[in-house]
Amino acid sequence: MKPVHHVDIITMGCSKNLVDSEHLMGLFENRGFHCTHDAKRLSGDIVVVNTCGFIADAKEESINTILELAEAKKAGQIRKLYVMGCLSERYMDDLKRELPEVDKFYGKFNYRHLLKELVADARLTAEDNKLRHLTTPSHYAYIKISEGCDRHCAYCAIPLSTGKHVSRPMDEILDEVRLLAEGGVKEFQVIAQELTYYGRDIDGRPQIAELISRMADIKGVEWIRLHYAYPNQFPLELLDVMRERDNVCNYLDIALQHVSDHMLSRMHRHVTKEETLELINTIRNRVPGIHLRTTLMVGFPGETEEDFEELLDFVREVRFERMGAFAYSEEDGTYSAQHYTDDITDDVKTQRLNRLMRLQQSISAEVEAQKIGKTLPVIIDRREGDYYVGRTEFSSPEVDPEVLIPVAYRQLRRGHIYDVNITDAEEFDVYGKVVKS
Repeated sequence: MKPVHHVDIITMGCSKNLVDSEHLMGLFENRGFHCTHDAKRLSGDIVVVNTCGFIADAKEESINTILELAEAKKAGQIRKLYVMGCLSERYMDDLKRELPEVDKFYGKFNYRHLLKELVADARLTAEDNKLRHLTTPSHYAYIKISEGCDRHCAYCAIPLSTGKHVSRPMDEILDEVRLLAEGGVKEFQVIAQELTYYGRDIDGRPQIAELISRMADIKGVEWIRLHYAYPNQFPLELLDVMRERDNVCNYLDIALQHVSDHMLSRMHRHVTKEETLELINTIRNRVPGIHLRTTLMVGFPGETEEDFEELLDFVREVRFERMGAFAYSEEDGTYSAQHYTDDITDDVKTQRLNRLMRLQQSISAEVEAQKIGKTLPVIIDRREGDYYVGRTEFSSPEVDPEVLIPVAYRQLRRGHIYDVNITDAEEFDVYGKVVKS
C-alpha cells in the first residue's frame, strides 16, 4: 500500500490567499493526501507556505515563517518545504538565491502545479477547479470573484504581484456558490481586490450588481457580505440590490485611505473629498441601516498635520460603523517609493495611528450601544467558555464586533441563525440573549 503523505498548508495574509490554500488542499485530498491547515505541530512530512507580500510587516512575517521551517527541515522535522503566493510571485529569484532550503517556489497563479511535483502522473482538469477544503467554520466561506487590480494607487504593491484585474466567469462563481450552499454553507463573504470593478474587463461595464442578484437567488444562501469596494466609479445599481434583497447584508467594506484632497491626489486615488462624502451619503440614503467598514492610512509621504486633522474631522463627521487603519510603509516598485520621500517619522506615524484608533474606539462604543434593546438575527460561530459567540449581518468574521450570548440561556447550534435581543454593549462587542420562538 502506498503511504499517505501529510501536507500542512500555512496561510499568511488575506482571505484571498486563504481561498487559494483551500483549493490546493482540495486538490491534494482528491489524490489521497492528508491535509491540515495552520497546524500547531509539524507533521514531519510536507509543508507549504502561502506567503503575503502586501506591506513590510506581512513580508517580514512570511520570511520569518519560511526561515523557521527551513531550520525545521535541517533538523529533520519536515521532509519537503514549498513556498507559494504573493511574496514568491514577486521576489522569486531573490528567494531562490537566499533560501536554498526550500525545495521549490511557486507564484500566485501556478501553485496548482505543485501537485505535479508530488504526484508524477497528476493531470489537472476543469473538474479540479471545483475542489475545495474549507478551513473556515462549515457555515461560511469566502468567494473570490476576481484577481488583480487596475487602480495602481501610488502606495500599493499588490498589482505588482497579481497583475491586471481579471474577473472570474460569472457562471463559474455561481456554480461554486451553488455547490457550497448544497454542502451547508449559509454565509458568503464576497471578496476581491476591487469587487466593484467586476465585469469591466469582460465587456466594459460593471457586472457586480447582476452577480450579487443572481447569487442571492441561489437556494440556501442566507447571507451575502461584500468586501473591498473602491469609491471611484462606484456602481450605484449595487445599492438597489443590497436594499431589495433580504439575504444581501447591509454591510459594505469600502477602503477610502484618506479624505484630504492633497493626500488623495498624491495617493493616486482618482477621487475627491467632495465625491467621497457624496458617495457615503448616497449609500446611506439608498441602503438605510447599512454598516460601512473602511480602511484609512496615516503617515503617507507629505501628510501634513492639517491633512491629518482633516482626516480626524472626517471620521468624526461620518462615524463609520467599522474602521481599520494602518501606517504607511514604503513598498519596492510602487510610485510612492520611486517618486516620494518617506518623510514622516515612525514616531509621528504611530502617534497619528493611535489618535485615529482612539477616536474610532469611542465611535464604535456609541454605535454598538445603540443596538441595546434591539432584536437582531445572529449567526453562531463558536462557543468560548461561558458564551456562544456570533455575529449580526453587520459584522464580518474575525475583524468586526461579535455578539456574546451566555451559555446558561439555552443550547445553541453553530451555523444557525437566532433572533437575539441585545442587552449590553462594550466598545467592540455586544451581549444578548436568544428570543424564544
